[in-house]
Amino acid sequence: MSVMTSNKHSATPTPPSRKRNSLSKGKLPRWAVPATAAGAIIIGAALSTLTGFSVATFAIYSAVLFVIAATVLTSAVEGKRQGRNAMWTYLIYGSFLLALIPLASVLFTVLEKGLPGMSSHFLFTSMNGVTGAVDNQTVADGTPVLGGAYHALMGTLLITLWATVISVPVGMLTAIYLVEYGKNGPLSKAITFFVDVMTGIPSIVAGLFAAAFFGLILGPNARMGIVAAVALSVLMIPTVVRSTEEMLKIVPNELREAAYALGVRRWRTILKVVIPTAISGIASGVTLAIARVIGETAPILVTAGIASQINTNVFANWMSTLPTFIYYQILTPTSPTNIDPSVQRAWAAALLLILMVMALNLGARLIASLFAPKKGR
Repeated sequence: MSVMTSNKHSATPTPPSRKRNSLSKGKLPRWAVPATAAGAIIIGAALSTLTGFSVATFAIYSAVLFVIAATVLTSAVEGKRQGRNAMWTYLIYGSFLLALIPLASVLFTVLEKGLPGMSSHFLFTSMNGVTGAVDNQTVADGTPVLGGAYHALMGTLLITLWATVISVPVGMLTAIYLVEYGKNGPLSKAITFFVDVMTGIPSIVAGLFAAAFFGLILGPNARMGIVAAVALSVLMIPTVVRSTEEMLKIVPNELREAAYALGVRRWRTILKVVIPTAISGIASGVTLAIARVIGETAPILVTAGIASQINTNVFANWMSTLPTFIYYQILTPTSPTNIDPSVQRAWAAALLLILMVMALNLGARLIASLFAPKKGR
């Protein structure tokens, strides 16, 4: 009887334990952070309206409230250590978003004001023959704005092309010497020093140097596209040297030693092994160098001047580029009494310049993917 009683008591099921709340498990539920963000946004909007609503104050109030509330909530539920981790995590995310705000603002503004002026007429006509009377008549009649930036577009492409042709070989050969041949010798140290000095040269100084140099050879009126290309190459060469040098340094020495062990000469090893391995970074560096100079205005003004007609010969006559075109349209509108057509042309040219820089970046990525060494199995 006693055995049966004990078996009966042991077989009695224990009541199921109650599930603990998710907040008591030491971990925030998934809805906690979005709910905190929503509350911070609502309170931030309310605080911003007290002093006159603006997007800037609304964003600042909401961000500060969210970081404080999320940190306190995480510390209370998950502990101080996780609270500090959450605080720094949200601060990093906030810094990233803060860095994106100027970029997004610039892109939005340029698109908003540049798209109305972007047309086939703007892209394929110059400012030759466009006067203040033409702009006044355009404003009075409400017709599309006449005059375009074709001459400035061609000038930008040609001058940048010649600057790239000059600077890329010089910069790459200099970097190859510094990494493969110089080996921290006296000459390589001197070259490194002068490259560092050239990196900080103001753009106007490069323009004055090119204008003075060609002025001694061709006379005081030597303003042409090739002079501007030389001025831009002075600004491009340090960037090309530095980026190429860093890319060549990260190429493993084992690749060089394997080529030398097979009896391959040094120049052929550099040409067939080292450069193809680093071509991705070299292409990116060249793109950065082009983007560095394509928007320069001061050196173009003192070397190539400003033109309103189409000129595709970089070895004769003045040339205009998109930066100088924008500068001239804003500083001296075609019609002082009706500046809207000139402002529209300037914003359209700015949008065109941004699109060119984006195309350069995409082209660099394509070149890097085409010429990168093929992966083995």
